[in-house]
Amino acid sequence: MSSSPFDYVELRPGAYADSVALLQVSTDVAAVDGVQAAQVAMATPLNLDVIESMGFALPETSPNDMVVAVRLDDESVRDAALAAVDQALAAATRRSDSSGGTEEPARSIGTAISRTGTTMALVSVPGANAAVEAMDALDAGQDVMIFSDNVPVEQEIALKNIAASRNLLVMGPDCGTAMVDGVGLGFANTVQPGPVGIVAASGTGCQQLMCLLDYAGVGMSAALGVGGRDLSEEVGALATKAAMSRLDADPGTELIVVVSKPPAETVAADLQKFADTLSTPVQFALLGDEQADLTKSAEDVLTRVNATVPEWPHWGTSSSSVSKGQLRGLFAGGTLCDESMLMAREALGPVYSNIPLDPAHALDSTMTADGTVMIDFGDDSMTAGRAHPMIDPTIRNEYLASTAAETSTSVVLMDVVLGHGADADPAASTAPHIREALESARAAGREIAIVVSCVGTNGDPQSLGSQAAALADAGAEVFLSNAQATRRALSLIGVAQ
Repeated sequence: MSSSPFDYVELRPGAYADSVALLQVSTDVAAVDGVQAAQVAMATPLNLDVIESMGFALPETSPNDMVVAVRLDDESVRDAALAAVDQALAAATRRSDSSGGTEEPARSIGTAISRTGTTMALVSVPGANAAVEAMDALDAGQDVMIFSDNVPVEQEIALKNIAASRNLLVMGPDCGTAMVDGVGLGFANTVQPGPVGIVAASGTGCQQLMCLLDYAGVGMSAALGVGGRDLSEEVGALATKAAMSRLDADPGTELIVVVSKPPAETVAADLQKFADTLSTPVQFALLGDEQADLTKSAEDVLTRVNATVPEWPHWGTSSSSVSKGQLRGLFAGGTLCDESMLMAREALGPVYSNIPLDPAHALDSTMTADGTVMIDFGDDSMTAGRAHPMIDPTIRNEYLASTAAETSTSVVLMDVVLGHGADADPAASTAPHIREALESARAAGREIAIVVSCVGTNGDPQSLGSQAAALADAGAEVFLSNAQATRRALSLIGVAQ
């Protein structure tokens, strides 16, 4: 008889690493033999809630504590697990200096800036602390990219107003993707240099455009993320205007493209007027009713820069006898989810979601509804205290299994997003679950289809071609274009496209 799992919790007062580093530490430790689960995180309220929801009993903590919580096969594994924690933390929090030795990490933004002489700071700390660190960067005369999510909107507005008064740029909060001076930041794809500069109130929307243009042989001068709320009524495109002005002053940018999930109508109209004041032409790729999808926007960009629109790639095929039922979308990218919801709503009617186009169609805590359902697993509410699904797809893979088992499911639509910062081999993480979902449905006498948009380039560490081929080999039908994937999914459930 196997022994019961052994839980071990340790507090490390005064220890610190940023949230992204600790997500990787947790992933590394969880992969150690004999470790059933691991969570290494700062003792913020959200993180403590997550750790307790995993069944760990916590002692009294303070916000300055780092919590190490591991569930082991038995107590004999504890030393090996803690050694793995130490090793992963050392790798995450120490860096090589020019002499090949090591240096203690900076403990403040100001210290880091004084050591490096950089012109941009990247903030990735719990959302409750992000504004303080970002303000430090602005006070030091730096542009700042705020990778952190769950930052109060009033803090975002204050930071962006201060930045505007100092001719600085705040990218974010929740800015997941950027490329500055040829260097990718956050979740970034490897693309060739070129004449197109992107301003993005959308991380995966930016990545979709970059990857489509790269496939067509057109490169980027820059990609400046501004955070998903920047085109809201509250924020009023403060960072978008600053980023557009930056690109307008860049001699290497011949066309500015502004991409966003559905914006506030008044803000979009104001941006159109602002674009008319710039010397560089501007094309808008703003998702919404009766607006072009991102693939059509990419094709319009290609036409404007005198490039040929290619036939977008496609791998694999779906069953020709899909069971009658409903469409389910399981997304890592919020903008890709928005794009698919807009297309599905036009064809099928209401779409239920945790990020609904219409508040009347918001999902409840069961994440189920009788109708078309699309879930954004990268939404703030789903990532509090856990890795983004582009880093760790575990939660979405679990939903894939349960979704495929529903007798009402006919077609599952998914995205897989490649690039630096994402899962090192997402096909290896997801393909077995795709195969299992298809086989389980077939064993139950049903035939479902799984359609995937694989957003990436062949220059990415994971390589678009090999990832798409592996997903297709598992039984999925795969597209580079999310819009094409959505059209195919709709056609499979009998909607003419």
